Amino acid sequence: MKGFFYGKKGTVKHFIWKGFNSCPIFVAPPQTQAMVTLYFTALVLPENLNAAILPFKQYMKEEYGCKVGLKSPAHITLLPPFRMAHSAEEDLVRAIDDFSRAAAPFSVRTAHFSAFRPRTLFVDVAPSTALSSLKAASDRYFGGHPLLKVKIDTRPFHPHITIATRDLERGDFETAWRYFKDKSFEEEWIVNGISLLRHNTKNWDVVHTSQFVDNI
Repeated sequence: MKGFFYGKKGTVKHFIWKGFNSCPIFVAPPQTQAMVTLYFTALVLPENLNAAILPFKQYMKEEYGCKVGLKSPAHITLLPPFRMAHSAEEDLVRAIDDFSRAAAPFSVRTAHFSAFRPRTLFVDVAPSTALSSLKAASDRYFGGHPLLKVKIDTRPFHPHITIATRDLERGDFETAWRYFKDKSFEEEWIVNGISLLRHNTKNWDVVHTSQFVDNI
């Protein structure tokens, strides 16, 4: 038998009655709040380049226990992680597609390795007017969107492709950096759209990728 009683401050507690010789088992009441999900937007690299970068991430896991870099595909972040009601995901996808209709494909080049001391190692990205313009336009569009109102990161934009971050111990940074600092990694690809990534409580899944207008 199911029932309820009133707890402190009028809160309702649900229970399942198991009989006179047993104690009631209390269960959580139904969720009433909208489910909030973590998202970010990015330029996800083509699969061949993701595969080329994956061994660097695996090295950091094997040598230093760094797992954060493995939780998402190789990418350049546009909108850093933000929380939004899951029910608004369709609006978010629609907004990404609308924004992308005004963008054109462009090329991006990597520029070996670099670091944000003392916790982050990454594949660096060569300066690009097109990429900087896309980032600025994205911030204006999504930061001012009447429905979404995404909070914009005000730090200077330094595009990069993360290898390890946050779970790299400070004491291991210099040794790890010595391994990467003189390595070469020069690749180029065409950016054709923006991807939306959703957190699944463990990793990041690409749930949508828009398409830029093909006018180059």
